[in-house]
Amino acid sequence: MGTISVDLFITLDGVYQGPGGPDEDESGGFALGGWQGNYLDDENGAAIGEGIEHMDALLLGRRTYDIFASFWPYRGDEPIAVKFNAMPKFVVSRSLTDPGWAGTTALSDVAEVRALKDRFDDIHVVGSGDLARSLLEAGLVDRLNLYVYPVALGSGKRLFGGDFGVPTAFALAEPPRAFPSGAMLLVYEPAGEAVTGFDMSK
Repeated sequence: MGTISVDLFITLDGVYQGPGGPDEDESGGFALGGWQGNYLDDENGAAIGEGIEHMDALLLGRRTYDIFASFWPYRGDEPIAVKFNAMPKFVVSRSLTDPGWAGTTALSDVAEVRALKDRFDDIHVVGSGDLARSLLEAGLVDRLNLYVYPVALGSGKRLFGGDFGVPTAFALAEPPRAFPSGAMLLVYEPAGEAVTGFDMSK
């Protein structure tokens, strides 16, 4: 059975919204987009590229799909563009029924994602924070690849916001990787229910 990995760029305070540009995702009045660029370096970029090279299917939420579909098909022979354009792609959306990006299949519900693990070895969710939350709550995420950047924004969408409904423990799956910019890659696997209730006074 294949695995589903979530690749997410986040700030120190857990914000994943709008890393790539100032107008990438302004929902909720978010005006701090484009926070990732100042912390990209060659080693960080190489790590991201390694992850993309190994995946054999791409799973996206609707907002990230729209961003990718309007960008990657027009990037010629850039390695990431070639990889994304050639691989099978899936978008979870209740409204999109006829995706325009070649090789894309629309899924109407998160429940349909489970069957992908029987068809592919290494499925990656890139960005798509809302979808990632839903997959985590449904127990469908096998690995979290968190690229953590040394900036705190104070507002924006968070992967584990106050309404995250499934307390979950995680275990490090690989040694942390630090990059010259101060960013880090932390790789976690779900490790059952969160253990709470320790009384430190005893």
